[in-house]
Amino acid sequence: MEARMKNPAFVLPETMKGIQSIYKGINQGGAPSELLEIVALRASQINGCGACVHAHIQNLKKSGESDERVGNVAAWREAPFYSDVERAALALTECVTRIADRSADAVPDDLWDEVADHFDERQLSAIILTISMTNFFNRINATVKEPAGTSWA
Repeated sequence: MEARMKNPAFVLPETMKGIQSIYKGINQGGAPSELLEIVALRASQINGCGACVHAHIQNLKKSGESDERVGNVAAWREAPFYSDVERAALALTECVTRIADRSADAVPDDLWDEVADHFDERQLSAIILTISMTNFFNRINATVKEPAGTSWA
C-alpha cells in the first residue's frame, strides 16, 4: 500500500514548527509518557489510523510495556491491566475522540470530575492536547491513506 501523497505536514514544512512546539509543551505537562502513548493508541484505534496505531504500539513496546497492556487497549474496560488513573484517561479519550456521537455534553461532568481527581491541570492539559493532536494526525493519515509502518512512524 502506498499513500496518496506525502504527509501534508512534510509538504508544508513551516507547519512542523508549530506541531513540534505543541509536542514540546505536551512533554512539559508532567503526564507519564506511557499514559500519553496509551491514550494516543486508543484514539488511533477508534479512528482506524493504521499508521498511528503501528507507531504507538512501537513506542509502547520500546518503553517496555507488556504485550498484555499494549494488546488490550481496545478492550480496556474488560481487561485487568489498567489502573484507575489510566481508565479515566482512556474514558476521556473515547469521549473526546467520539465527540460527534454525544449531545451537547461531549464530556459528561462525572467523567470530568473523575479525570480531574487523578490529574492536575498541567497533566490534564497534556492529555487533552495529546488526544487532540492524535485525532489531528489520524484525520490527515486517513485522508492521504498513510500505510502502517511508514518511515516517519
